[in-house]
Amino acid sequence: MAKAEGFARVVVCDAGPLIHLDELGSLDLLGDFPEVLVPEAVWREVLKHRPSALEMKSVVLVRIAPSGEQTTPLLRGLFETMSLHRGEQEALALATKHEDSLLLTDDTAARLAAGVLGLGVHGTIGILIRSIRRTQRTKEQVLDLLRAIPAKSTLHLNRSFLAKIIDQVEGEG
Repeated sequence: MAKAEGFARVVVCDAGPLIHLDELGSLDLLGDFPEVLVPEAVWREVLKHRPSALEMKSVVLVRIAPSGEQTTPLLRGLFETMSLHRGEQEALALATKHEDSLLLTDDTAARLAAGVLGLGVHGTIGILIRSIRRTQRTKEQVLDLLRAIPAKSTLHLNRSFLAKIIDQVEGEG
């Protein structure tokens, strides 16, 4: 069963949330996690596409080298079936090594794989909405960030899906 983020002891991040939160000026929202584990392949991807995301002082990012351990048959099957890239593979493998971990990813296939593995998972949108509950941002600030996604971020979302999220956040007390 997937764990809620409130119980996560270990947070593992894929490239998407690091890049997209930085594009939105909201990477600090990860600062309330004691540390965020970033697999080597993810680190290299972020360094290539958005190096500023690795420089946030209020977020403890821990670069994790590949363990060299053999991947389980289940993981190998998921990696192949879902055509996951190296960063997503390393993030999923790392998350499975830690009980009660939370995986941060915006990749649909990686989210599906996380579900199969029973991992808790959030993406950029989940972190933005979580910030309201955690009183890191007001509802109005989050709505502004959500509306800014198409113009300020490389996060690709279906416009109707984004509109539904905005409607849900507007409707919450």
